[in-house]
Amino acid sequence: MKRADLVFDRPEGLFARTPPEKRGRGRDDVRLLVTLPEGHRHARFEDLPEFLRAGAAIPASLPAEGRLGDILLNLCTRFRSDLWIAEPRWSAGKPGPMPVRPGDELTMGAAKVRLLSEYPGLPRLWFAHADRPFESIATEVGGPIHYGYTDAWPMEVYETLFSRVPGSAEMPSAARPITPRIKGLLEEAGVRFAPILLHTGVSSLEIEGETVEREAMYPEPFSVSRETADAVNRAHAAGGRVIAVGTTVVRALESAWTPEGVRPRAGFSRLQVNPDSGVHAVDGLLTGFHDPVTSHLALLAAFLGMDGVRGAYAEAIRMGYLWHEFGDSHLVLS
Repeated sequence: MKRADLVFDRPEGLFARTPPEKRGRGRDDVRLLVTLPEGHRHARFEDLPEFLRAGAAIPASLPAEGRLGDILLNLCTRFRSDLWIAEPRWSAGKPGPMPVRPGDELTMGAAKVRLLSEYPGLPRLWFAHADRPFESIATEVGGPIHYGYTDAWPMEVYETLFSRVPGSAEMPSAARPITPRIKGLLEEAGVRFAPILLHTGVSSLEIEGETVEREAMYPEPFSVSRETADAVNRAHAAGGRVIAVGTTVVRALESAWTPEGVRPRAGFSRLQVNPDSGVHAVDGLLTGFHDPVTSHLALLAAFLGMDGVRGAYAEAIRMGYLWHEFGDSHLVLS
C-alpha cells in the first residue's frame, strides 16, 4: 500500500472544535454513518442498537522549559514511571520533529526531564527520563493533549464510560458517545461488552514513507484477558459478530489473535493493521473519522479497502459529518 493511497481532501469546516455538550447537546447526541456491504445509512448514535442486535486518560501534555524555550512534551508510552516515550512539540498546533538533542534537559515545575534518544524510525518521538514519576509531574503541571483545531477542555471531557486504569496519553475517543443510556440500550438489545486494556499513545501517526507496510509503529501497552478471549471465540463459534470500539481495540485483539483463535496475551503492541495484514479477530469497527495519510486510515482500509474508504468518506463529507474526537461516529460492518 502506498502513502499516496491515503490522501483525500476534507474541508476544515468539518473539524469538530468543541464537545457536543458544549454546543448544548448530549455527549451521545452525535450522528452515525453506518457502512454496510450494501451501502451507507445515516443515523443517530442512539440508533446503534438497531445495527448491533443479537481506559482512563491522564493529563499527558506537559508544558516544559528548555534550550529551545517554552515547548510541550506530550507523553506517549509508559515503560516505567520515570521512563516514557514522548513527543516534543512547539505547541498544540505546531508538531515536531523538533531540533532537540540527546541530553537536552527540560524543566517542568519542580521536576527535571532529560531527553535520551529518538525512538527508532519515528524522529518526532523521544525516550524521556524524569527525576520523579511522570504521573506526579502530570498531576502537578499537565493538561489534556489537544491540537490546534480545538481548545483544551477539563479532564472529565476526555474520560469515557469504560475508563478504569490510568495510562492512556489520549482519549480512546470512539467510546466517548457511549453513555450509560446508550450502554443500557445496547445491553437490552442483547449486545454484550468484553473489556480490553490498551493504553493509547499520541494520536494516529502520519505515514512518512512511501510504503505503508514499512512504517515504524511505536509500542502501546495492551492486555487481553482470558475472559475476553473466551468471549470473542464464543461469539465467533456461535456465528455472532465481534465489534471493536475503536482502532486501539482492533490492534489489541489482532495482537492476541492466532490461527486457533484469540488467546490471552499482554505486552506491548507494535502491530500495524492495514489491507496487507487483514483483520482476523473482529468483524466490525465503531470509530470516528480519521485524518488523511495516517495509520488509523490504513487500519480502516483493512476493513473496507481504499475504494471503500474513499466512498464512505466522500459520503461523510457530502453530508457534513464532523471529524476528530468531538465529532460524529462511523460504524463499519462487514
